[in-house]
Amino acid sequence: MTKRLLPTILLAAVTAAAAQSGGRVQCAGGTLPAFPAGTKGTIQTTDRSALVLVAATATARIPFQKINLIEYGQDVGRRVVLAVLISPIFLLSKARAHYITLGYTDDTGRQQAIVLRVDKRSVKTTLAMLEARTGRAVRFKDEDARKSLHG
Repeated sequence: MTKRLLPTILLAAVTAAAAQSGGRVQCAGGTLPAFPAGTKGTIQTTDRSALVLVAATATARIPFQKINLIEYGQDVGRRVVLAVLISPIFLLSKARAHYITLGYTDDTGRQQAIVLRVDKRSVKTTLAMLEARTGRAVRFKDEDARKSLHG
């Protein structure tokens, strides 16, 4: 009996943890005064009507129906510091930063925007969730971003 119960409990715990957060993010800019550039937090994906950004100092809810732009892009750079400090082999690898830009209208009808740096482990699921809940297709900043996301 306990051999069957333990995997079930473990699966339930992992599922509950995954449902709590869409991943870690860092605000790279935007028009939300409570989320200045550099603010770190998480995207909560459990709310079916709004994207919820949670940081230590503030929480913001952006209704999915008000989102009018979803854009995905990357910043790709060489690992120069690691190459200098550790080994030149690091010049062969690339560091990728993943960014999601959201455009939306606020409660007063004014256009707003926020740019989020998203954790690489959650960027695909976050974009899929945004597409599904907003009904809008993701725009790509360039062909490299499209290729990296869709393979």
